[in-house]
Amino acid sequence: MKQLDIFIAFFRSSMLGYGGGPTTIPLVQKEVVERFKWMNNEEFGDVLAIGNTLPGPIATKMAGYIGFRIGGVLGMINAIFSTILPTIILMIILLSTLIVFKDLKWVQGMTKAVVPVVAVMLGVLTWEFVQSSIKGLKWFFTTLHIIIALVLIEYFGIHPGFLIGALLVIAVVKPTNTSEKKKRQKGLSA
Repeated sequence: MKQLDIFIAFFRSSMLGYGGGPTTIPLVQKEVVERFKWMNNEEFGDVLAIGNTLPGPIATKMAGYIGFRIGGVLGMINAIFSTILPTIILMIILLSTLIVFKDLKWVQGMTKAVVPVVAVMLGVLTWEFVQSSIKGLKWFFTTLHIIIALVLIEYFGIHPGFLIGALLVIAVVKPTNTSEKKKRQKGLSA
């Protein structure tokens, strides 16, 4: 019965939360705190605060944590699935409808208009990443990283995911400037 309640709570919240993850927060609170009484407002606020600090959609993070807390691993899977299920259903309906009407001029125009918008958005995002890299690495090393990445991806066929994963491992393993400064200060004071 508890798993069914988890499914109902998160499916209902996700189905009625039009506008994305943040719009579902009050609905999840109503289900979790008021209806099923799985936690109080303070605990829910803590879950919300933790969820906001982590990357990714807030609705699935909250669903995963609350589902795990209420029903263990099965509850976590159930809560996440019931949170994304309405989106899956709506995407299937939308894509089915789009396929039926794909030959209409206005639908072709609409789909063609999306491509440049996405390209501009990705370009702006890339430029923002480059600017933040320049602050940390300076121009020379930022340019060097970009050239090396392009060569590895384009000429050697390395998947970008592997490259990003390798860079994340290097960033975690490599000591930061603050730790190097602390080591130097300890050496000077000793």
